[in-house]
Amino acid sequence: MAHSSRLTLSASAARAAAAVVDDDDDLDEEPGEEIESAPPLRVGEEREIGGAGLRKKLLRPGRGWETPVLGDEVTVHYEGRLLDGRKFESTRDRGEPLTFELGREQGIAGLDQGIITMKRGELALFTLPCSSGYRHAAAQGVPPDADMQFEVELLSWLTVMDICKDGGIVKKVLSGGDDRQTGDLDEVTVKYQVRLLDGTIVAETPEGGFEFCVNQGHLCPALPKIVNTMRRGEKAFVTIQPQYAFGEAGREAINGLPAIPSNAVLNIEVELVSLKPVVDVTGDMKVLKKILRAGEGLRTPNSGETVCVRYTAMFKGGTTFEKVGFDGESFQFIIDEEQVIAGLDRAVSTMLKGELSELTIEPEYAFGNDEAKRDATIIPSSSTLIYVVELLDFTKEKDIREMTGLEKIQAAEGTKSSGNDLFKNGKFERAAKKYDKAARYIDGEGTFEDNEEKLVKSLRISCWLNSAACCLKLKDFQGAIRLCSQVLDNEFCNVKALYRRAQAYIEAADLDLAKLDIQKALELDPKNKEVKSLQMALKQLQAEKNRRDAKLYANMFQWTRKDADVMVKKLKVGKPQGEEREGSAKVEASNLENYMRCERKLAEKEVKCDRETQAMEVVDATCAGDREMADSGGR
Repeated sequence: MAHSSRLTLSASAARAAAAVVDDDDDLDEEPGEEIESAPPLRVGEEREIGGAGLRKKLLRPGRGWETPVLGDEVTVHYEGRLLDGRKFESTRDRGEPLTFELGREQGIAGLDQGIITMKRGELALFTLPCSSGYRHAAAQGVPPDADMQFEVELLSWLTVMDICKDGGIVKKVLSGGDDRQTGDLDEVTVKYQVRLLDGTIVAETPEGGFEFCVNQGHLCPALPKIVNTMRRGEKAFVTIQPQYAFGEAGREAINGLPAIPSNAVLNIEVELVSLKPVVDVTGDMKVLKKILRAGEGLRTPNSGETVCVRYTAMFKGGTTFEKVGFDGESFQFIIDEEQVIAGLDRAVSTMLKGELSELTIEPEYAFGNDEAKRDATIIPSSSTLIYVVELLDFTKEKDIREMTGLEKIQAAEGTKSSGNDLFKNGKFERAAKKYDKAARYIDGEGTFEDNEEKLVKSLRISCWLNSAACCLKLKDFQGAIRLCSQVLDNEFCNVKALYRRAQAYIEAADLDLAKLDIQKALELDPKNKEVKSLQMALKQLQAEKNRRDAKLYANMFQWTRKDADVMVKKLKVGKPQGEEREGSAKVEASNLENYMRCERKLAEKEVKCDRETQAMEVVDATCAGDREMADSGGR
C-alpha cells in the first residue's frame, strides 16, 4: 500500500503513532515535533530527535519519502557499540535481521522514535543516553551509566492496520497497490487462501480469483471489511479473530476442503486483483454506474452540452433490445433536454470522454409504469434496464470566465427563455435549472459596462423570481423564501417578491411573516388583485387556526370543568377539622384556582380571536377607503 502521507520527520506521522500506542499519552511533545520544520539531514549531519536525548546522524540516505509509523512491522539490521567503539550486539554477526513491531517494546528500547524518521534503505547512527533503559544492557555487558550507539539500516517494513480497532482483524500489507481505492458499491475480483493456525488450508479461490460486490459480502464478515481498506493490486496477510470469521458455529467441510472448527482464528493471504468502481448516480440507488473502462481528463458534460455516445440497451436478464451509435453512426443528444430516458441522461453527465460504463436503471428513471417500444421490441412497464454506454465525445461550452459582458448577457437571456418554455410546459425542475444557470452567467460583479449594469440587475432579479416560482410549484418553500429574499435585498419594494415570499410563508405555516409581506405589498400596490386574493386566503387560514387553538384549549381543560361543581360543593362544607381536613381543603382550593385561571385564559383566547377577525375587517375597510381617496385624487 502506498503511504504518501508518511513524510520524513512529519508531525502527522507522530500523531498517527500516538493514536496506536496508548501508553504514550504522557509525552510532553509529539515525536518529531521539534524538527518538524527543520530541513532533511545531510550525510554526516547529526541532530537531536524529540526531548529524550536521542540523537541521529545520517550515514546513507534512503529511497523515496515514505517512513514507517508506530504499529508497523519493521525489519532492520543494527549494530550496538559503546562510545569507546566496543561492540556488544550485532544482527549482522548473527546473519539475520531483526523484525519487530514499532511501539510495542519489541525491539531496541528508545530507538522506535528514531526509526519512524527513516526511509527505506536508509543507514543512520543513533546515540542513546544511558537513561534510555536498554533492557539487554546487563546481559551484553554494558555498564549501567554508559551511553550507547546503534548503527541501524532500515531494510523494509510492513504496514499494519487494526481494521476494526479491536484487534479482531489485523492486516499486514505485503505489497502496495495503485491509487484506486475500493468503495462499498464496487465490484472486485480477489484471490485468497485461508488457513488455520496450524497451516491447514480451509478455503481458497480459483486461479483467476472470485468476483463479488463489496457491500454484498463473501466468505465471512471480515472479507468485505478487509477489501474496503485495499487498493487495486495490493497483497496482504490478515489475521482474523473468530467473531469476524465463522464464530462458534464454524463451517462444515465443503468442496473437498476441511471444516473450520468452532471459534477458529484464521490467517488469510489476499490479493485485490481488480475492481470496477460503482457510482450511485442519483443518490437513491436507482441509477448505478459501473465503470468498465476509465475515461480521460477531468471534465464531464454540463447541462445543455451535446454528447456523442454509443450504447447497447438490454433487459435485466441480458436480452438486447436496442443498439445505437454503431456501424459508423454515433448517437447525439443534449444533456438535460429529456431527449433520452432520465437515467441515461443523468449517468452520461457524470462520464469522462472515452469512459465505458454499465448502467443499471430502475423504472423510475427509465419508462416508469408505461409500456414503451424500441425498434420491434416492446419494453414492459416497470422494467429495470441495463445500458452499456461509451462516451465518445462532447461539445464544451465557452467558459464563463472567457466571455465578454455582452456574451454573458446574451447567454443568460437565451437560457432564461428556454426556462420560460419549460415552465409553460409544466417542467418546473428543468426550468429551475435553466434559471439558475442563467443567473450564474451574470453573477459576477464588476464585469459589465456601466450601460449594461441596469439590464444585468433586471435580468438577474427576473431569474431569481422565476426560479422562486419553480420552487413554489415543486413545494420547495424554503428555496422560494431564500430566492425572494435575495430579490428584496436588491429591491426592497419588489411587489412580486413580497407576494411569492408570502405564498411560501403560508405554505410553511408561518402566517405572521406572510401577513407582514402582504401588508407591505399592499402599501406599495393597493390595487394588486393577486395580493388581495392572497390576503383573503390568509384571513381564512388565520381564522381556522384560531378556532383550532380555541378547541385545543377547551379540550386541554375539559377535565377541570367536570370536577368544578364537586370542588365548589366541598369548599362550602363546614370548616374542616384537624390538620388532615385543613390540608385537603387547601389542595382543593388550589385546584379550583387553577381551573378558574384556565377558564380565564380560554375566554381571553376567544376574545382575542374575535378581535383579530374584527381587526382584519377594519384593515379591509381602511384599504377600501384609501382606494376611494386614490381614485378621487386624494381628496
